[in-house]
This record gives sequence, structure tokens and C-alpha cells, in this order.
Amino acid sequence: MDLRSLGYFVVVAEELNVGRAAVRLHMSQPPLSRAIHQLERELGVELFTRSTRGMALTGAGRTLLPEARELIARVDSLPSLVSEAAEARTIVIGTLADSVDRAGSGLIDAFRARYPGVGIRIAESDLTDPTAGVGRGVVDVALTRGPFAAAGVVTAEIRRDPVGVVMRETDPLASRERIGLEELRDRRWFRLPDTADPLWADYWSAGRGPEHGTDTVVRTVRECIQAVLWSDSVGLAPLTISDAPGIVVVPVDGVAPSALVVAWRQRDRRPLVRGFVDVVMTSAR
Repeated sequence: MDLRSLGYFVVVAEELNVGRAAVRLHMSQPPLSRAIHQLERELGVELFTRSTRGMALTGAGRTLLPEARELIARVDSLPSLVSEAAEARTIVIGTLADSVDRAGSGLIDAFRARYPGVGIRIAESDLTDPTAGVGRGVVDVALTRGPFAAAGVVTAEIRRDPVGVVMRETDPLASRERIGLEELRDRRWFRLPDTADPLWADYWSAGRGPEHGTDTVVRTVRECIQAVLWSDSVGLAPLTISDAPGIVVVPVDGVAPSALVVAWRQRDRRPLVRGFVDVVMTSAR
């Protein structure tokens, strides 16, 4: 018996359909069926009943399912436990645009005071990944903005910042105190690629979909600014964004404030990660 076979069993048990389970596992049905039959032979019991009406767990299968889930979860937690035992002395912090600056200068001093011997490495992400690397496992924690929906990633809100419209300083609306979204309906916008997190992309495009063919697709803050300057595009950004020559940010009605958050992997129990989150939230208060 191996861990992979147990993982296959758990997915088949959850779906009670080999075809759907194979889709979830990104594999074809025949090898999945063979793996389940091999597991049954090794255990000496049938784990499923099979009939024209479908599959069902046997008593043995129902007993194995929670045990297999627990075993897999324990194995998944081993990297975090080993890292904890090794007392990792470096933390990698993912950032998005100016999220580190906006989290507050006191955060850096507070973290260094609590963990004086820990090295810090900053990894900046582009706008296509709102988790700033946490979702892909390339950073330990991240300071970023919501909203987004990434499996296995949890967030804690630091604060909310009002949002405005980025436009050229020569734009006819640039001198306004506030702008309504309806006034920008027929304008060219900059927007995120179609592959970006749907919840994230929908928020920053104010619900504008890819059907607006004249919109300019951007992946970085610099590309946003250049789209405004060179293509006369407009788009949303926090009012806290640093001003660039030639552009202004005008407050907009009809858009909820942007949440500045700290993000980490739900299963990451390393004290250094949890300590960073605690320092962030304490500094925010």
C-alpha cells in the first residue's frame, strides 16, 4: 500500500464515480481503476460495491476513508513540521505593487525587534497573481490586496483604502472632486488578463468583461500607468497609490474600498509565518 493509492481512493470515495475522480486527478480512468483494484487486493477487502446504479462504499471503505484522509493530511503537514524543527531563519514575503509601503513603516521595525536573527527576502508579484506568490507556494506570506478566491490561502484584513480612477491630468474629468462609474462607461479602460483570478479581475475592472475589445490588458502597475499616458485609458487604483508624472487619481463612487491583507497558506503552521501575521495585525491595530 502506498500514499498515492490512498489518495486515489479518497477522491473516488468522494465522487463515487471513477470518471469524475479521474478528471479531478488529471488522469485517465483505466489506471485509476487498476490502482483501486490493487489497493483492494492488498487489503484483502472490497472497498466499493459496483452495480449498474453506480458505486457505493462498503463497510470497509467507510472505515478506511477517514483514516486515509487523516494520514494524507499528516503527510501534507510534514514539510511545515520539518521546517519548524530546522528553525528556518529566512522568511520570503510576497508583495503586490506598493503593498509593503502601505502596510506601514512600523511593521518592519516591529518584525525585526521580535525576530532579530531572521533574514527577510521580498518577492514582488505582478497583477495577475493577487496572492503574490502564496498560492503558488513560492513565498511564505504576502502583503497584498483583495478580493480573490485562492484554494488553501487565508487572509487577515489590515485595513481598507478608498479607490479612485487613474487618468491623465489633462483629462476633462481630472479636476473633478469625485466621478461616477456611469460617466466612464464608454471610455477605454485598462484591465487584467482573462486568466487572472475572476473575483480579483471583476473588482478592479468594475465588472467590465472582456467583451470590451478596446480595453488595454495590463499585468503590472507600470503598464497601467503607461496605458493611461499613451492610450488615454482609465482604470481603478487605491487612492494611496503613488502619483506618477502626468496622471491623477480621482475618487470614484460606486466601488467598495480595497482591502489591504496579509495572506498565508492555511496548512502552514510554522511559528515564523504565524509570528509574521501576528506582527502585521498588531502593527495595524
